[in-house]
Amino acid sequence: MPLLRTVDLRKDFGGLAAVDGVDFGLEAGTLHALVGPNGCGKSTLFNLISGALAPSGGRVFFDGDEITGLAPHDVARRGIGRKFQVPAVFDALSVARNLAVPAWARDGLAFWRAADTDAPMAALEQVGLAGKRDLPAAELSHGERQWLEIAMLLASRARLLLLDEPTAGMTVTETAATAELIGGLAAAGDVTVLVIEHDMAFLRDLGCPVTVMAKGRILRTGDYAAIRADAEVRELYFGRGR
Repeated sequence: MPLLRTVDLRKDFGGLAAVDGVDFGLEAGTLHALVGPNGCGKSTLFNLISGALAPSGGRVFFDGDEITGLAPHDVARRGIGRKFQVPAVFDALSVARNLAVPAWARDGLAFWRAADTDAPMAALEQVGLAGKRDLPAAELSHGERQWLEIAMLLASRARLLLLDEPTAGMTVTETAATAELIGGLAAAGDVTVLVIEHDMAFLRDLGCPVTVMAKGRILRTGDYAAIRADAEVRELYFGRGR
């Protein structure tokens, strides 16, 4: 049984079908990328899965249970964590205390009091920030702030990570490190990762299956090489050549 499954999922905005009958599934412990031109429905699909939007039709299942239309905090407590393009970290708090925020939302004051112990260290080590645990988040580089937000999702015990353009604004070096980080998280088998991304070099480095969306529907799914060579996908991105 897939960890995540959508059935005929739809979202209409007036006469516009932003998501139009999407059937999609993810097995536990896998890494998958979602691509497509702006306005194709990728972020709307994330909004429907995470509870930020209620669907116009269709159903969403997570770990065998239906979560269609649940509020975002209920979806998060079931184990789905979402990262937006712009990192949402708390600049005035230390790196370690940032991890205490989502864990506090889950476990209450017990975790907050444990924030000065080794409780956050596992997630920080996974993203390579263990050596900066006592620094204010404001002192991190842009890429490190992105990694800190991923660590916050791990600290919340999310089992499915929805990462919306996690390399936005990163340097080439940071982008390569992020591909290695995300690939390592999925390879460890503890989390399932669904990534929205436009950077084809990043997708190549991830080496995972890719699903292409167009006009609210799934157009194609395949490996990176097959998607890159697909004539219809190339036309979708670059237009029809003479």
